[in-house]
Amino acid sequence: MIDKDYLIECANQVGVELDNMAVDRFDLMAQRLERWNAHTNLTAITEPDEVVVKHFADSLTVFNAVEFPQAARVADVGCGAGFPGLPLLFVRPDLELTFIDSVGKKLNFVRETLKYEGLFCEILHGRAEEFGQKTDLRESFDVVVSRAVAVLNELCEYCLPLVKVGGVFVAMKGAEDETALAANAIEKLGGELERVVPIELPNGDKRRLVVIKKISQTPTKYPRRAKKITSKPL
Repeated sequence: MIDKDYLIECANQVGVELDNMAVDRFDLMAQRLERWNAHTNLTAITEPDEVVVKHFADSLTVFNAVEFPQAARVADVGCGAGFPGLPLLFVRPDLELTFIDSVGKKLNFVRETLKYEGLFCEILHGRAEEFGQKTDLRESFDVVVSRAVAVLNELCEYCLPLVKVGGVFVAMKGAEDETALAANAIEKLGGELERVVPIELPNGDKRRLVVIKKISQTPTKYPRRAKKITSKPL
């Protein structure tokens, strides 16, 4: 059980206004997260107020980085237990979310949460670099988001192939600036650094949202296999 007033306050602090249905959905998700975490390792963050700040408010900061078109097709790469995708969906249920992760038990949590929240989304169990080579998924998303999955130059290779030309990739990163490290990868994959949005969470933690515009098609040889991405990053 979370403090709903605190949730509303924290959301307001990151620039998001929650309606009653969204608040109820966050509360239900928090309850399910607590129950699941008792037997399945979904997250190390379990204290209710920390869940509100470090999972819910943190996820909602994405709205500071990009304006989502109505019914935009969005992919959450490496979604884990549904962050940031589920919070984004609670606020904007019109979004067409696709959750991608290689850990089945976490996707099971996402699947059941969606069911009990009365929401419907695509769930893909597997690796992002494999889906990035599938013709029905490659360069098909308006927005791709990813939260704390890998260093930025590697993360770009996992995510940018999924973004359609004209769309954006939002990398949710910590306080450290990784954009110089990723400059070569961004260019090779058809992207262009649009801006970096500094964020401060309600508890004072610093974050950076790296917004990368897709300006040209990704060369067909990307994404490579995971071993190549990590051993010889762009």
